[in-house]
Amino acid sequence: MNTLEQFKQSKVSLIAALLLILGGGLTACRDNALDNLSPEDSKVYITNYDRSVNFAQYRTFSMPDSVVIESNDGYRPALGALESSFTSGVASALTSRGFQRVSRGQSADLGVAVIRVDNQYTGVGVDPYAYYGGYWGGGFGGFGGLGGFYPYYPSYYTYQVAEKYWEIQVVDLKNRPTASTGNNQTQLNVIYNASIRGTDITDTQAINTALAAIFAQSPYLTTTR
Repeated sequence: MNTLEQFKQSKVSLIAALLLILGGGLTACRDNALDNLSPEDSKVYITNYDRSVNFAQYRTFSMPDSVVIESNDGYRPALGALESSFTSGVASALTSRGFQRVSRGQSADLGVAVIRVDNQYTGVGVDPYAYYGGYWGGGFGGFGGLGGFYPYYPSYYTYQVAEKYWEIQVVDLKNRPTASTGNNQTQLNVIYNASIRGTDITDTQAINTALAAIFAQSPYLTTTR
């Protein structure tokens, strides 16, 4: 009997030790998963394109030197040192893929835009559990009698959401539709899109790293097939 009881106790101790080791390992992985990440490691590069498009049909592209700053519902151009480095990097990458950049006003197969999104939204929320704080705190006398009663008044709060990221859009100018929309504007098809999310880009090195990653993910973006 003592042997069986000792065996059971040893088995329980062994299982407990394994659970502690496993739990400690999982905790270590979970706590350190995002620790010591560099700004480049925290970036996310998202690329997408129209699967029905053969980019070999395009030869030229037009792209302004400035970057479009999108802020909520407003748009404005920006041409600082950082923006100039970004547009120059995109143009160089496309040229290395066989595309030729044309001057402003000349006909082009593709239109390329670099966009920097800087949106901020403010909203109002409601805390639906504000009433229950009075209940657990003794508004009803705790778990005992009905000492007091707190009427329900929802707690309102404001919040602000900010999103900042860079985006590259390529539109099809070669196959643009002939018919215009109701506001006399031609609807152009976006055939390629890339976005850079995560930590903001603040220097030329970060630009070069981001563009290298984006175009590495886009082998189809070339004049050869």
